[in-house]
Amino acid sequence: MAGYLSSDARKVTTHRLIEMKQQGEKISMLTAYDYTVAQIVDGAGMDVILVGDSASNVMAGNATTLPITVDQMIYHGRSVARGVKRALVVVDMPFGSYQADPYEGVANAVRMMKETGADALKLEGGEEYRDVFSRIIAAGVPVMGHLGLMPQSINKYGTYGVRAKDDAEAEKLVRDAHVLEEIGCFALVLEKVPAALAARVASELSIPVIGIGAGGGVDGQVLVVADMLGMTKGFSPKFLRRYADLNTVMTDAIGHYVADVKSGDFPNETEQY
Repeated sequence: MAGYLSSDARKVTTHRLIEMKQQGEKISMLTAYDYTVAQIVDGAGMDVILVGDSASNVMAGNATTLPITVDQMIYHGRSVARGVKRALVVVDMPFGSYQADPYEGVANAVRMMKETGADALKLEGGEEYRDVFSRIIAAGVPVMGHLGLMPQSINKYGTYGVRAKDDAEAEKLVRDAHVLEEIGCFALVLEKVPAALAARVASELSIPVIGIGAGGGVDGQVLVVADMLGMTKGFSPKFLRRYADLNTVMTDAIGHYVADVKSGDFPNETEQY
């Protein structure tokens, strides 16, 4: 299978995502952190590519997303943007880059947009960040919101469990979602929340709601590329579907290379000058 799955090869924009929701077309979203993988993901027909701060875990081996810096996110964002022709490229603003000071948040957001070539940024948080989100959007930066399980707040939660299971937290999430739409966010990610709640939010908002562990009643889905391709092991949340087993494929290929080098089989006469 080659080429876009979508018959529409136009560059995906924030406006296109809202059109897709209005037309009932589900939105596909996947992470990428480097040029080579971004080219493949884009060529397969992805609508949105997220340069997630999950690079902190997947690429750098950190236990949480907290250590990754603005400079590191710019590096990953720029690498991905260079490899993408069609998908909307969204880059996460990392922990500490906007939470403390709205002016610093705007400066970091503008810098990230200028230096990555991305199409938009994603920020975690609800009504408590109304001021900084509004200022960033007013500066001309398209913002995708993120509610539910917010990995940058993991030390506050103390667990990666499902969020908004109780009525009070669920109602706050709904209020936060409406605030994010009201201030101008073009889309929203909901992570690890009950499916019925996510479906309610998607039905109440006019902007697209993209889920991860949030059921099928939302407007689109996002996964981490290394997880859905089976590159990672030992991480099997309920919401994850593995579409390949690249860990085994890569281990087998590399093992064969090692054996061929050790035996002198590689390179052979046709593989040298």
